[in-house]
Amino acid sequence: MADKHDVSPFALGGANPSAQYFVGTSYYAPLTGDDAQVGIANVTFEPGCRNNWHIHHGCQQTLVCVGGEGWYQEWGKEPVRMRPGDVIEIPLDVKHWHGAAKNSWFAHLSIISNTIPGSHEWLEPVDEDAYNALPE
Repeated sequence: MADKHDVSPFALGGANPSAQYFVGTSYYAPLTGDDAQVGIANVTFEPGCRNNWHIHHGCQQTLVCVGGEGWYQEWGKEPVRMRPGDVIEIPLDVKHWHGAAKNSWFAHLSIISNTIPGSHEWLEPVDEDAYNALPE
């Protein structure tokens, strides 16, 4: 199994500044500056790590899996497995979560267009039983 240093061809980065909204440990490596029109970051999740449900208000987010295996889910829909090369385009203002599979490191590029400070609304954690029911 890959480890945190070889799951992605992009920089691992440091501690995720939004760590309080994650179950488990994740790493954050910004690939664009704070003043960019489009924010791009590599986010790496340890096995079992996932973020809380959240909404990006007024910002379009795209996820590009660059390593390992993970999950993405929109509120009211079935979870979608993500593998390297998979791309998820998240509709505006849609409640969702994403994170690693239970037994795999996971890394994705997070691309957010028209970045707006404070546009992330962090919500409740993913239900533990629902997450544990996902296939290996």
